[in-house]
Amino acid sequence: MGEATLSLMVVEYPKVDAEAPLSPGSSIWVVEMEKTIGDMNIDPAVEMARWKRHSIYRVPERIKNLHNSKSYQPELVSLGPFHHGDQELLPMEEHKRRAVVHLVKRSGKPLRDFVAAVAEVTQQLQDAYKDLGDEWRGPENSERFVELMVTDGCFLVEAMRMDALRGKVHEDYAPNDPVFSKYGYLYLWNYIQSDMVVVENQLPLLLLQRLLVVLDHDRYQNASGVSRLVLDSLCPWRRHLVGINHLGLHPLDILYTSLTHSDHQERTGSTAYVMPSAMEIYEAGIHFRVSDTDSLLDVHFERGVLSMPAIRVDDRTEKKFLNLMAFERLHPGAGNDVTAYVIFMDNIISSAKDVALLRSKNIIECGLGSDEEVAKLLNNTLNKGGVMSPSSRLHDVQRQVKAHCRMRWNRWRANFIQRYLRNPWVFISLVAAVVLLVATLLQTVYTVLPFYRP
Repeated sequence: MGEATLSLMVVEYPKVDAEAPLSPGSSIWVVEMEKTIGDMNIDPAVEMARWKRHSIYRVPERIKNLHNSKSYQPELVSLGPFHHGDQELLPMEEHKRRAVVHLVKRSGKPLRDFVAAVAEVTQQLQDAYKDLGDEWRGPENSERFVELMVTDGCFLVEAMRMDALRGKVHEDYAPNDPVFSKYGYLYLWNYIQSDMVVVENQLPLLLLQRLLVVLDHDRYQNASGVSRLVLDSLCPWRRHLVGINHLGLHPLDILYTSLTHSDHQERTGSTAYVMPSAMEIYEAGIHFRVSDTDSLLDVHFERGVLSMPAIRVDDRTEKKFLNLMAFERLHPGAGNDVTAYVIFMDNIISSAKDVALLRSKNIIECGLGSDEEVAKLLNNTLNKGGVMSPSSRLHDVQRQVKAHCRMRWNRWRANFIQRYLRNPWVFISLVAAVVLLVATLLQTVYTVLPFYRP
């Protein structure tokens, strides 16, 4: 009985030659890929919608390794899921919850109204974050995700309100409040503002609009009201605030739009040009002028005048520009305008002398320690890994400037300035030689002239 039973359990498998090649189409990968190919509808519109969902990204190590990795991390407060729970940012969690309490009480509406408004767009908010962790996804985690969005969103709204009132929020908060007060505005707002432009630390503007509509329906129902609130908080120093009538992706996108607004058309050529430094350009007879707008794209050359936007360079410039450039690299369709501008400035600035010249023309406002630090920032820090798009119109500007400098008379002028006018002793010697020559000629004339007088 036992042997009969045992014989039934023996199964004969065909022998497989390990060295024999697999027949075409027999691998598991081929079968799975054929199924995917058959099921997938390759429609450009569908593909576009798929990638358009994402707007907030983690910065890859390949980009962080090029620069100071701390530039891609928030310093004071986490906004969104990517840096939630970071040890050094935990002290602000208490103040986030206080912000929720104050905002909701001031609104006179129940907290559930704010939660319900955000919960309706949970999927859209989750999709905004590329590579969002599983701890925030799924039905079992959606409630936790909504809580995070409401908490961080309310905090940001309260922080921007504090900025708009210049810290005068004593009607809602205690005068000695550690965050929402004149003290917080003076010592913490700059850090909050800086953290608002970190590409990994973004909140979708859809979230802010949902909260603000509950808070004040008439004022923020229009997308432009939300965009204006964010823009005023990020760019109080702008000479020309642009009108943004659409709901942007997040605060960094609003900053990007305000810096790159332009009516200029893209170029169609493909040749890249590199132009001389600012000092060489100036010596060739080109004058510098501040552009009419603050757009980084408002760079043009006309009739020997190079117009450029005024820019302030301070201790926050590196972080701001690195995150704007990372957004361009990570978000398809964002463009290349900020990176192109950085490459343009890298070309025009070779030394501290170039910075000093542009500073004297009010194009650069130096908030760093010296002109050398500004030159180092543009030459050795921001430009790493950057590339200017072939369609950037700044190529045309560089071509026009270079052509002007290569004209024969302008080359002679530049050589004369470099050889005789840069060194004061050489210039003094030149002047002395000219004076001596003129005196010698006059003496000769006055010596010879009496022989020809009747």
